[in-house]
Amino acid sequence: MIEFKSVSKEYPDGTVAVADFSLVVPSHRTVALVGSSGCGKTTLLRMVNRMVDPTAGQVLIDEVDVRSVDPVKLRRSIGYVLQDGGLLPHRTITDNVAAVPMLNGTGRRAARAAAAGLLERVGLDPAIGRRYPRQLSGGQQQRVGVARALTADPNILLMDEPFGAVDPIVRRELQDELVRLQAELGKTIVFVTHDIDEAFLLGDEVVVLRERGRVAQRGEPARIMAEPADEFVADFVGHGRAERELTIRRIDGREVAVDGQGRPVGVLGP
Repeated sequence: MIEFKSVSKEYPDGTVAVADFSLVVPSHRTVALVGSSGCGKTTLLRMVNRMVDPTAGQVLIDEVDVRSVDPVKLRRSIGYVLQDGGLLPHRTITDNVAAVPMLNGTGRRAARAAAAGLLERVGLDPAIGRRYPRQLSGGQQQRVGVARALTADPNILLMDEPFGAVDPIVRRELQDELVRLQAELGKTIVFVTHDIDEAFLLGDEVVVLRERGRVAQRGEPARIMAEPADEFVADFVGHGRAERELTIRRIDGREVAVDGQGRPVGVLGP
């Protein structure tokens, strides 16, 4: 479990990134932090692995204040996936994935063997491990980033807009892959995004943020869509927009969901 207890972050120039934020992220669940650029969501994410330390308040993992843990040890125990993958360009894919276990004392042969298994787990041919990051597509690089984040079998995964730099088709494939992996592995995931549809797809719970990390609304995706807390949330989630207003039409014996502009968005039933 991750708990933010009244955390704030103020930088030396007086900029307040986060002000008095509190939240509990339950174990084995995915919580999506969603909001516009500059609302403090990445700052909050980076407080968990001490890439950023709060100026007030506490971040606890299983009731232990992260500031009491050596930052290097902490970061090696938490999976972290960045938007650009963050791969080391001069190392092969296998060595990128095997890096953390080797730093933690696992032998090179065992670490590389485990890396091959993880590449397969995220939907990649282990043979790709001989290549370098520049030889992979953006989607492949992001899958490698996820594999690397899983190498230490962490309880926690931090994901900072990991699919934001790929095209829409690849992005949906990666989202579906994450849903599959979470169903298998049951990690505690904090997922940062500015895309409300992505937050609704991936989050067991969604936290909509205003500026400075102020919580506009939190809850299950269906609840937020059905009952937005105020005009800010309603506008952010697109409540009332034509593409959100779905109706059912029967076409050739099938029930088809169409939006407010008459465009088909899905088919009901098998």
